[in-house]
Amino acid sequence: MSENTNAKLERRARAVLDAFQAAGKMLTTAESCTGGMIAAALTDIAGSSAVVERGFVTYSNEAKAELLDVPPALIVAKGAVSMEVAVAMAEGALNHSHASVAVSVTGIAGPGGGSPEKPVGLVWFGLSACGKTTTHHEVFSGDRADVRRQATEKALALLLDGLSRLV
Repeated sequence: MSENTNAKLERRARAVLDAFQAAGKMLTTAESCTGGMIAAALTDIAGSSAVVERGFVTYSNEAKAELLDVPPALIVAKGAVSMEVAVAMAEGALNHSHASVAVSVTGIAGPGGGSPEKPVGLVWFGLSACGKTTTHHEVFSGDRADVRRQATEKALALLLDGLSRLV
């Protein structure tokens, strides 16, 4: 990652931490394709423990089911990379934490695993707070590292935007 990319990610993470701290809210993450990068971006910053309650890395379908209560039948019916699973991951993260806001990420980082219906770069996001869950999806370009970095940046942006809309 370039210095500029690292600086951008740090600025965005710091903005999330500052906004959540000012609002007196805690957050949790439920990550699949980003493998903990969202939580890492936040916890790289001193004082993040005032905001980051916990993070779940649920890369496998079994982990999604066991740690977040994502129904295995939902994963079979809709696929791990779907709006419905992103919602279940975010809601499960809230239910298994003391946070007031959860962000979830599930996607296909590549280089393989894509299909015409779900191409490499497809990432679904869930944002849950106060009994409301919203979703967003993107199809990112680039290699695996690019997709994961862009998904991390987008998740941080969604957290920042969602704080004012959902809480």
